[in-house]
Amino acid sequence: MPATLLDDAPRTVLNRLFTAADQDGPALLALRDQFSGEVDVSQAAVAAEAAAEIYMPVAPEVGQLLYLLTRGLTRGRDAALVVEFGTSFGISTIHLAAALRDNGGGRVVTTELVETKAHAARENLAEAGLADLVDVRIGDAFETLRDLPGSIDLLLLDGWNQLYLPLLRLLEPSLAPGALVVADDVTLFAEETRGYLDHVHDPANGYLSTALPFDDGIDLAIRL
Repeated sequence: MPATLLDDAPRTVLNRLFTAADQDGPALLALRDQFSGEVDVSQAAVAAEAAAEIYMPVAPEVGQLLYLLTRGLTRGRDAALVVEFGTSFGISTIHLAAALRDNGGGRVVTTELVETKAHAARENLAEAGLADLVDVRIGDAFETLRDLPGSIDLLLLDGWNQLYLPLLRLLEPSLAPGALVVADDVTLFAEETRGYLDHVHDPANGYLSTALPFDDGIDLAIRL
């Protein structure tokens, strides 16, 4: 059984990116303090530009989790669709695309507001040998994710936490039954994610959800 994450090309790219991201801890905390509380769509561009040089990556163990979830969920689905909010430099995207590669195909649609980050992510994906599986869209996620090539099998929310709930509501009609929704940084940005968590933790809204103690907090929900 193949495991693309163990191949030289993606492993080399991920090692380089994780090493660079390790230097961004203080900058990320300063960014959190600067943009804590409410951030609406109009403010998101300002916040994103402030983070243009910050990696804001998933942790290595979260990347492994994303790979395992995607591989298990999309096994046998050659037209599987994974959607990601918040590409940054492409660390999480590489894990998602590697899982689709090992399952025989599919598509990752990922969106990034900062153009320089999106271009860097494309280069990293190409170097990792996974660019053919990924559509990197540049711009406001509320616009770039309106047109999708099918039903969503897995949705990764890894952008501004304040926007998780409104973006989920936009995409809910596109979620396949049994789709997984993974929300990152729900502990680090607890107050900013409260509305989203209240929504997915209420079975009346059509989800079953649980918290996972990975890195800065992961919430995993399934669309019932």
